Amino acid sequence: MNVVFDFGAVLFTWRPAELLAQSFPDVAATPQQAAQLAQAVFAHDDWHNFDRGTLPMGVVVERTAARLGLDPGVLADLVHSIGDRLLPIDATVALLAQLHALRRPSAAGVAGPDQLKLYFLSNMPVPYARTLEQRHAFLQWFDGGIFSGDVLHIKPEPAIYQLLQTRYALEPGETLFIDDLKGNVQTAREQGWHGIHFESAPQLQAELANLLGQATKGNR
Repeated sequence: MNVVFDFGAVLFTWRPAELLAQSFPDVAATPQQAAQLAQAVFAHDDWHNFDRGTLPMGVVVERTAARLGLDPGVLADLVHSIGDRLLPIDATVALLAQLHALRRPSAAGVAGPDQLKLYFLSNMPVPYARTLEQRHAFLQWFDGGIFSGDVLHIKPEPAIYQLLQTRYALEPGETLFIDDLKGNVQTAREQGWHGIHFESAPQLQAELANLLGQATKGNR
């Protein structure tokens, strides 16, 4: 089985409304205002093209500040810092570690299930992708993966799923995709993959157990 992880809000924290509330407390004074501002910043085509690797960070900051009337210096500081603020989510990293451990030989010298492979598929601008690679050794547990900014495609476009599938010779019926956004999971299913809509680490572990057997529970 190939298990493919999304990063933001699955393996790494991603709380855009909180970030904007901290940086722009006057504009995002309430949770509702912060959520609306997050939608205006991060759901816009400019940010999507930053994810895609076709729009530089400085242009995104300039356009977004002008469009929304935000202080460009404050916004620039926030956008530059996001890579540092993507912190590992301990519970799902622990689950990833369990999956990784399944592939290692046991103390008795019995090999783990080599057929279990780990991949990632993440909408991630290039600067943040490089930061994660440099700072988090557990990314070495993956057999491969794709950051959107490196390939000029983003989820939920089918092309980025097909690129991962082709690059690593993944069999669709043996591939499971995990993402916090239902639309991204739906596109994976349309490619013939299995899909899990991530809501929490315990929920993910329970659903993985149904697909992979009880091995992940046994490694707790």
